[in-house]
Amino acid sequence: MYQTIVIGAGIAGSVVARQLAEEGGRRVLVLEQRAHIGGNCYDRRDAHGVLIHEYGPHIFHTNDEGVYEYLSRFTEWYLYPQGHQVVASVGDSYLPIPFNLNTLHQIYEKDKATELEQKLIAAFGEGSRVPIMELRKSEDADIQNIAQFVYENVFLKYTMKQWGQTPEEISPEVTARVPVLISYDNRYFQDRYQGVPTDGFTAMFARMLEHENIDVQCGVEATERLTITQEGVLLDGQPFAGEVIYTGALDELFSCRFGRLPYRSLRFDFEHLEQEDFQNGHSVVNYTVSEDFTRITEFQYLTGQTDCDGTTIVREYPFAYSGADGEIPYYAIQNEENESLYNKYRALTENIPDFYLLGRLAEYKYYNIDAMTRKALELAERIMEEKK
Repeated sequence: MYQTIVIGAGIAGSVVARQLAEEGGRRVLVLEQRAHIGGNCYDRRDAHGVLIHEYGPHIFHTNDEGVYEYLSRFTEWYLYPQGHQVVASVGDSYLPIPFNLNTLHQIYEKDKATELEQKLIAAFGEGSRVPIMELRKSEDADIQNIAQFVYENVFLKYTMKQWGQTPEEISPEVTARVPVLISYDNRYFQDRYQGVPTDGFTAMFARMLEHENIDVQCGVEATERLTITQEGVLLDGQPFAGEVIYTGALDELFSCRFGRLPYRSLRFDFEHLEQEDFQNGHSVVNYTVSEDFTRITEFQYLTGQTDCDGTTIVREYPFAYSGADGEIPYYAIQNEENESLYNKYRALTENIPDFYLLGRLAEYKYYNIDAMTRKALELAERIMEEKK
């Protein structure tokens, strides 16, 4: 009956399922272990009518016109008029993040800030994006002072809370995600399109998966329906001849036989307040120096919702993922040792016919929504070309 099985109904699974069903004409079965579609992008209205992101704030941002046009088939957008902006709570001030020339002028008096700005432009170029660890290598004493301020007040404690490691211990790919900007651009991302689906991510996914060739079954563990061997895949005990696209945690698919892949997880503490505003109009405030949590999101400013009675916020507390019930693996901890462990699990799949790995968990990598959409589209195209 089915020609393709997709494990997981997040962005990776939903996009590849839609493409194979629509463009490839395949009958697709989507199995999702949670009680809902949408993966970590899942959103819903809370008891007070506020649209919240159950698994922390998710924002779509991209310069990829093709991805934007593709997702726009399934949603209209609330695009941020001035882009997504984040501030850090440092002392009594809110400082723009990433650290930029506006931040520089906020913490130094005018003449000194102007002098430092000219030094930064001369050293790195106007409009450049400089990783903090690179900035710290400067031989100029003034630039070293700026770097030390950013390191201590923006990166160090926040990174240790988020990752359980110092910036020196984690992948440069991670520390480079929020660079120092040699510009007056307060946007957290520099992409052309920035925003969220007008009706929410869940509604977008529902439209994407609404196709006559797609069946979605939620609340189903993949291992309850599938048996995976080196010879192939069984569906409900019977040989399955089509493609299987797996988007879940790869170590857990094989019962963590080589040991558990390390991830960081998050605890979310939601609170509804009977007041109009909590963060002076800011959707996200990072706590880079104080507090045990990393940030507070105020959802009405994230989603553009204007019909709220009161306001709902969420605090995020990172911790090490252990695999216990209720914990969710969010961020792969990428280093040489962990990559080596992941490759042992990946090797178990390499000879399984028509078995594909796709997504953050399956590939043990970090992807933004747009990059994941693009990769899912490319995989669908490759499968259709292979099966012509």
